[in-house]
Amino acid sequence: MMRLVKNKLGKYELGRTIGEGTFAKVKFAQNTETGESVAVKVLAKSTILKHKMVDQIKREISIMKIVRHPYIVGLHEVLASKTKIFIVLEFVTGGELFDKIVHQGRLSEDDSRRYFQQLIDAVAHCHSKGVYHRDLKPENLLLDSQGNLKVSDFGLSALPQQGVDLLHTTCGTPNYVAPEVLSHRGYDGAAADLWSCGVILYVLTAGYLPFDERDLPTLYQKINAAEFSCPCWFSPGVAALLLKILDPNPETRIKIDGIRRDRWFRKNYVAVRHKEDEAVNLDDVDAVFDDIEDHYVKEQSENKDSGPLLMNAFEMITLSQGLNLSVLFDRQQDYVKRQTRFVSRQPAKVIIATIEAAGESFGLKVHTRNYKTRLEGVSANKAGQFAVVLEVFEVAPSLFMVDVRKAAGDTLEYHKFYKNFCAKLDHIIWKTKEGVSDTALLGTTTRRSGCAGVKQIS
Repeated sequence: MMRLVKNKLGKYELGRTIGEGTFAKVKFAQNTETGESVAVKVLAKSTILKHKMVDQIKREISIMKIVRHPYIVGLHEVLASKTKIFIVLEFVTGGELFDKIVHQGRLSEDDSRRYFQQLIDAVAHCHSKGVYHRDLKPENLLLDSQGNLKVSDFGLSALPQQGVDLLHTTCGTPNYVAPEVLSHRGYDGAAADLWSCGVILYVLTAGYLPFDERDLPTLYQKINAAEFSCPCWFSPGVAALLLKILDPNPETRIKIDGIRRDRWFRKNYVAVRHKEDEAVNLDDVDAVFDDIEDHYVKEQSENKDSGPLLMNAFEMITLSQGLNLSVLFDRQQDYVKRQTRFVSRQPAKVIIATIEAAGESFGLKVHTRNYKTRLEGVSANKAGQFAVVLEVFEVAPSLFMVDVRKAAGDTLEYHKFYKNFCAKLDHIIWKTKEGVSDTALLGTTTRRSGCAGVKQIS
């Protein structure tokens, strides 16, 4: 029997999971009153308390309310049930900027400059509010339907504390972290964010990282010395600006005002216009954590039987970013994203058993529940966790779709893993008579441009 699930959260109808991390899930949802599409970040209160994350989650929510800007993912509202916290966010439809780089390799200098201009506008706005992101990287930069940048993931951000000028927490992704953050001596959040912006500009324009080593000591050594070189296709203007941003001395590193005055940066630059928000009220941020019945939103769930989820038309639509179903059948879009999928005609239990065996062959820990498997291990550079979640859906009688998404770790590492993992599952992946795998039909294979992109960045 299949599992029929219907979830409602107040005025929102929750759809399928579109992202998953160590402590939270992100679900697609629709406002039943307006028809607007949103993304809902779901956190279990028990998990927040167990890991002593109350202050961190409060900080993330508060920051997103404070830094409203056209180039930052918007926060609609915060809700709570008796057991969960729900952060209702703007649904950004264009995917990650990282996917664009992996798909087509390095961007043109004009495109790189446009994204960098938007990034600097967003970061400048954050800094004007006393907020430092601390984890800027292409994977946290989304694109909207118009191709404009949207900065996301403020989970590691810092708000200023009275009487404290320097930050001391070492955080962020190693390849993008400023040298002073690695020194454990305290650092200026604004200068550290700008270093990360410089690394992003390099990646956009070069198609690969300026600092990239397998072992962390060598990587840190090159970052501390700012040991990098610009490829021959860099114009003198972008190379000169990068030397000013990737300055290992935060005292002499160029600041935002200097970047905005730079001749290369100013080409075709139009500062975004936005109205300043009225005074931000953070009372509801405290309220969602309080044990007060009046602050609870009604959460309904109907869950019948114990088989794979039946994917209805609403769920099928959310497969495609931007709600454009054409990408499900467009073979020109066959490259790996953070979230990928394939189709099988094998029974659901056979699919799960094959996934579990493949995961174990990679030396990963395997956890399965209700036709959903989580594979966990250590990242390639031993710097953190790597995790992938696979879930089986029934889309038609005897036809199942397996949704694969990165839950933790580096996106590039996930791209490489997905290619090797699918090779282990080849015998259960359904192929058409022409020999084209179903993943191509769903716009998510690793063939052609996906592999080329990986080679350029690795």
